[in-house]
Amino acid sequence: MIRLFKEKEKLRAQNAIGASPFTKQSAGKLRLNKDMSELNLPKSCSIHYPDGKDELMNFEVTIHPDEGYYKGGVFLFTFQVAPIYPHEAPKVKCKTKVYHPNIDLEGNVCLNILREDWKPVLNINTIIYGLYHLFTEPNYEDPLNHDAAAVLRDNPKLFESNVRRAMAGGYVGQTLFPRCT
Repeated sequence: MIRLFKEKEKLRAQNAIGASPFTKQSAGKLRLNKDMSELNLPKSCSIHYPDGKDELMNFEVTIHPDEGYYKGGVFLFTFQVAPIYPHEAPKVKCKTKVYHPNIDLEGNVCLNILREDWKPVLNINTIIYGLYHLFTEPNYEDPLNHDAAAVLRDNPKLFESNVRRAMAGGYVGQTLFPRCT
């Protein structure tokens, strides 16, 4: 009982000097906590927290496609989540240089739910599945890398060869890609 009174006195003293006994979390962080607790990822995807799990607003996702052109590759994405999430989509970048019609050489990702089709009802799980889908079904109709999109559209066999060469750490055209397998 005496200990309870001491704790109350301590809280009153903190409040008197303006210190808050609790750190307030933004609505975005609360929602992100909920999203992370409800994740249901495919076996080929994993999440890492480079700054520790306390820094939830910045994390990395690794995708290991198990089918399609990119089977056997390892692709790293960074997520930066704003405090106003889910009213603003997370900023997602591909850190692995990849020959892909929907990812440019700077790592920008063309995924409609990260841009004009973002809605607050969408979540991190949806984004990760969308990224995974880009590797199993690349889309030449909405490209960031127009050269890769044209090759995919006009000559899928050449596209497959280019993907394999790039993933093995070779050149496609004038661009050298690091090994990502």
